[in-house]
Amino acid sequence: MADYSKHKIEALEGICVLFEQEQLAKLAASEITSWRQALGAQAYLNIALVSYQGQTVVHVTASPELHALTPDYNTLNLCEKLGLDTLHQPEHLDLEILLCLARSPIAYCFPSVAELKAAVRVRHFAVDAARRTELAFNPDGYERPKECWMYVEGKGFLLKPGVDMVEALIQTTQPEVSGQQLYTFSCGRAAEYIMLLSIAQELKLNNPALYTTLQKQWQTRALLADDFNDAFIYEVGTLEYPLPMQFYVPGCRLWFRNPDSHSADVEGFEGSWVVYHGGGEFCNLWERAKPFKLTDKCLEIYHWRDGVFYDAAGELKMNEDIVREKVNETKKSSAETNRIVERMMRYRDIRGVYQEGGCIDASRDVVRWVCPNTSDLALGS
Repeated sequence: MADYSKHKIEALEGICVLFEQEQLAKLAASEITSWRQALGAQAYLNIALVSYQGQTVVHVTASPELHALTPDYNTLNLCEKLGLDTLHQPEHLDLEILLCLARSPIAYCFPSVAELKAAVRVRHFAVDAARRTELAFNPDGYERPKECWMYVEGKGFLLKPGVDMVEALIQTTQPEVSGQQLYTFSCGRAAEYIMLLSIAQELKLNNPALYTTLQKQWQTRALLADDFNDAFIYEVGTLEYPLPMQFYVPGCRLWFRNPDSHSADVEGFEGSWVVYHGGGEFCNLWERAKPFKLTDKCLEIYHWRDGVFYDAAGELKMNEDIVREKVNETKKSSAETNRIVERMMRYRDIRGVYQEGGCIDASRDVVRWVCPNTSDLALGS
């Protein structure tokens, strides 16, 4: 199995594709150059060969023009500045993804051009899935289409024999396709399903042997939470070396933390898992037609503290109607909006600490490699 850690380059930004042989690197650079031209990205991407610890790296970085469009690594307004329509023109979404990767202050590393292109496709699939996903919020949600899944204690929802995983995930998360009810999910599990669908779609198209292994995994035991992350995800950025607060790449899964200790004790309101659509928008898992801007997310999470109450049984609950009212009231005052956003636009505190930190995480979740011969997905029952 491939090992991503051996391909990490701490000293470079953007995209790095690593090769043992210089001639292979030159062929890869030519392929990426053609791809850049097909996407109309010639003015925004620089492509160079550099040496690194005995390897030749195809280094794809932001041009001065792209730097000017994304000051301080802020990619939230890139679509608007370039006039992209990523909803109706798929190639525009691929372009936004590639430009944002190239603008990264921490290198995204790949062992081949095939893996780089697969990473862009997986992100594209994730955005498509996130835009179509709508569910009912319930942190203890146990509703799934019975024709697709069966629940087994200790193993989670298992894929029924003969059911295709891609179709099952679509039926579960996309009501415009299934025509069924909104199934109950926590935001964390919902984001996992979106990412799992994007991975499954790529494997089904381009790595069918591993897709079969993935389906067998979910027929045996569902990988959830830490097990899901260990199998499919690595993180870019740390609290010591955080990603910029306004740097996002379409298709990344990320977490906004609730910095208020009291409301964070309400189950399901410890934070908010989302997928970044691109174009400055983050998915709204419960109302897909109303995606969030970063300011919206800051205000919503901040006002969770106003919606907390104890029910008749003495348990902490959240009144989301009050939260919405508070958000709408705040939006009427630019001064109050700015005050709250300033308070929330700070990196989160470490686990268990609620002091001066805000809601912004230092890292972004990235899907591991998925191609034949280089995949580092860690599947196993």
